[in-house]
Amino acid sequence: MTNDIWGQVKSELQGTVGEHNYKNWIAPVDFLTTEDNVAILSVPTTFLGNWVARNYSDRILEGFRARGADVTRVDFRLGADVAPASATELEAPRSRTILSRSELSSYDEADMPGAPLDPRFTFDSFVVGKPNQLAHAAAKRVAEGNSVTFNPLFLYGGVGLGKTHLMHAIAHELQTRRPDLRVVYISAERFMYQFIQALRDKSMMDFKQLFRSVDVLMVDDVQFIAGKDSTQEEFFHTFNTLVDRHKQIIISADRAPGEIKDLEDRIKSRLQCGLVVDLHPTDYELRLGILQQKVDQYRAQYPGLVLQDGVLEFLAHRISTNVRVLEGALMRLFAFASLVGREINLDLTQECLTDILKSSDRKVTVEEIQRKVAEHFNIRLSDLVGPKRVRTIARPRQIAMWLCKRLTSRSLPDIGRRFGNRDHTTVMHGVKKIEELKSIDSQIAEDVELLRRALEA
Repeated sequence: MTNDIWGQVKSELQGTVGEHNYKNWIAPVDFLTTEDNVAILSVPTTFLGNWVARNYSDRILEGFRARGADVTRVDFRLGADVAPASATELEAPRSRTILSRSELSSYDEADMPGAPLDPRFTFDSFVVGKPNQLAHAAAKRVAEGNSVTFNPLFLYGGVGLGKTHLMHAIAHELQTRRPDLRVVYISAERFMYQFIQALRDKSMMDFKQLFRSVDVLMVDDVQFIAGKDSTQEEFFHTFNTLVDRHKQIIISADRAPGEIKDLEDRIKSRLQCGLVVDLHPTDYELRLGILQQKVDQYRAQYPGLVLQDGVLEFLAHRISTNVRVLEGALMRLFAFASLVGREINLDLTQECLTDILKSSDRKVTVEEIQRKVAEHFNIRLSDLVGPKRVRTIARPRQIAMWLCKRLTSRSLPDIGRRFGNRDHTTVMHGVKKIEELKSIDSQIAEDVELLRRALEA
């Protein structure tokens, strides 16, 4: 068998695995020789060899056989280990075979260098609204794949607000626009797992080469490495290496860098050097838009199903904290209506989604809001509801009033009574003032959102 056959196999793979995968995994592989019906291929690193063996060895074997090669197995060897050998080396060969496909049967899925991308999570399927407008615009800019504009791009927000969706969308767009770039998307948890495996297998050089040779590194849920000293050390050096080489880094977390407990200060500082963008909790209009988009998809799956007016509006109003729960509720509603053969109206919605609606009905009390605000600003509860008017007390009091108006069903006069028998016009003024400040004072906006998330959790 010759290199010509391997060239034909590579060409076939290029057409089937996609340009991005071909460039990253197949192009670096070279044909060496055949030994006892085993095709020996050369790879530059152990990690790459294990990856190709796991994912492509069956296709490679089929390609050889389709072209008349008498091959029963494919093995991979490190390129450096199969250079022309001296007489001494022939007596004590150093060549080391990478794990073959059969030997990888027990290999854990988490050993793969990157996580798979969800085909549903694209920019086209991302519903843009005021709470996520800036994050969406920043993600789109990075996904163009041009020169690095802000590094890193740090996206943060609560569960179900779209961080992971945007991360996947960036990766999809980069693969389409710039197939020449090597993009690795990975969760922080998997990064940590692979780091531990590399330590255990004494393959740290392969690990370092993998993550420090990428063009774009995307790490999801970085808060998971907090408190893991060795992982943080490796992440820090990987981060610095990529930044020095002007490679793009995109990070997501459930909170701002400065608020991640047990994350090293030097990492917090690096993460804050780029663009830090918050995905705010969804507003009513955005939730309604998300539901309307999903309905368009479900109508194709459930043709003829009748959806009465008012149902989407009801769901957008009642399920307000988590987009995943909102989407799951709509999916369950369509499936249930199809199974029982009924149209989707408010009665069916309440019958089908009793548990979800009940869990979304947790009542936040004025007293709970007052305690949370006092703790957040480190002031006494008696001062918050008392007569003091100094700004260090008055501003938290206005924030507490704003939260009471937004998160409870209490009237303005009732709220005023619970804040030292203040008049309802005082409450109205406080609510209006915080609404104005949120748009011009980032610290106020952040304080309000943190408190709201804590109260709605």
